[in-house]
Parts: sequence; structure tokens; C-alpha cells
Amino acid sequence: MEMNKEKNFVSAVIYVRNDEDGIRHTLNEIYKVLKNNFLKFEIICVNDCSNDNSMKIIKEFSNIVEGVVVSVVNMGFYHGLESSMNAGIDFAIGDFVFEFDSVYMDYESDLVMQIYRRSLEGYDIVSATPKNIKNYTSKLFYTIFNRYSSNKYNLRTEKFRVLSRRAINRVDSISKTNPYRKAIYATCGMKIDYISYDNRVDADMAENKQEGIGREKLAIDSLILFTDIAYKMSLVLSIIMILFTISTGVYTILVYFSQDKPVAGWAPIMGLISAGLFGVFLILTLIIKYLDLILKLIFKKQKYLISSIEKLR
Repeated sequence: MEMNKEKNFVSAVIYVRNDEDGIRHTLNEIYKVLKNNFLKFEIICVNDCSNDNSMKIIKEFSNIVEGVVVSVVNMGFYHGLESSMNAGIDFAIGDFVFEFDSVYMDYESDLVMQIYRRSLEGYDIVSATPKNIKNYTSKLFYTIFNRYSSNKYNLRTEKFRVLSRRAINRVDSISKTNPYRKAIYATCGMKIDYISYDNRVDADMAENKQEGIGREKLAIDSLILFTDIAYKMSLVLSIIMILFTISTGVYTILVYFSQDKPVAGWAPIMGLISAGLFGVFLILTLIIKYLDLILKLIFKKQKYLISSIEKLR
């Protein structure tokens, strides 16, 4: 009955990139869940320059459904997952916003409402996390990230999540450019929870065929921006070089005062080189520290460029 449905307006933002094999099923499942549980909702598909039949399927879907606003955010060029989803979230107007990073569902559709109801218990961000992770590179990335970050919440593989409007506003106030959403969410100070589920292997295998573009670059950028691993590695290397330079200086002094005199002028030159290198590596250590601080404060990165927005219904 209409009177038993949720009064909150919700938005479902779906990332689409050449997903003609899975987009129809996902749209139908999300629509059924939202239609049965909410009075008002919208579906936003972020089209990241798909060159298959994904847009055709989305338009066909919009022509047969009722009681929902279906919009498509067309990116101006290929942006990747993070920037594209930022565009979709900025366009969403819901009190709660669902983020679907992939159209391939390895979970039952009722998990969507489980996530939403958990958010009503006082959590501003609730994510669905699969129990069975077969991607070893993802495991390695999250292990390194969590080891060298100071986040209150550990990052993990997530399939989709729901955010309250308060959480979205908080994240937007922290940084207008959001290069890695999960890292920003973990540090925004809002209350976060996770629901684990038994994921289906067949859907997980299908999704892996669509992934990989730009993920390695994102992983490296995230480790530099949101952890101190780069600073610590640079600091260790700088200290090693400083110790090596000091050792060279000590060796030069010992040779100079030894009985076997070196070539004339050798000792002063080596001493000058050692002192100069010591100063250079000391300065580099300080510069690395300042760069580390700057990276934590400023993200010099283009946000996104939208080609057009279509209101299909």
C-alpha cells in the first residue's frame, strides 16, 4: 500500500560503461525494489562514453516504466568510475543516494533495502561488501592502504552503498574534487557501517571483464594522496643516502690523516662533495614533507566535464 512506503526521496546513481549485457537486468531489479518501497525516487545513469547498446537499453527501459524520473548524465569524454560517479551524485536530489559502481549484481535485490534500513539506524553511509574476494590485487591494495592510512574505518571491496544527504554535504564541504570516494567517506567524520553478503561467483566473473581501465593509476594516486606510504618511503631513502654521504665524509677524513697520502686535492674535493650531498638530501627530506602536507590539503585534479543531460521521463 502507498501509505506503508518510505516517505524519503531516494536517488539511485548507476555507473554505465559498455554494460549492455547487464544494464537491463539491473535497471529492472533496482526499479522493482524502489517502486515497491518508496513513494518518490529517481534513477540516474551516468554514461561514461559507452559505445555499445547501453544507451538504447536505458531509453527502452525509460519508455516502459512508470512513476519514476529516469535521467542520463552523458560524460564529455571517458572519465572513469570516480569522476563519473561524482557527476551523478552532484546531479542527484534525493534525501538518500544509492551508489551502484557496477551494473553486475552478485547479490539479491532485497539487500538494497537492508542497506537502506541500516542507514535509518543512525548511519550516514552504509556499504554492501562481498565476503568472497578473488581479486588478489584488490586485497593487496586495501592491505597496504589500511596499513599506512590513519582512517578510522578500514577500506574494503564494496559493491554499492547508500549515503544520507548530510554525508554528501559533508564530503562536498571537505573537498570539491573527490579523486577517490571511499577514502573521502572514511575520513569525513560521519558514522559508517558495512553489511557483508555471500556474493555469487558468476556475476563476479562477469564484472571482472569490464574492470581494469585506469584502476592501477587510481590505486597509485590514492596511496599517494590518502596514505603516508610515499612520504615514508622517500624519507627512508633520504636517510639512507644521508648516512651514505656521512660515511663517505668520514672515510675521506680517515684517508686524509692516514700514512698513505691520497692524490693531491682528493680529500678536499671528496669532503666538499660529501657536505654538498648531505645538504641536498636534507633539503629533499624537508621538501618531501612539505609536499606530503600539500597533497593532503589540495587535490589538483579536474573534476569532470559533462556533455549533456537527458531527462528520459
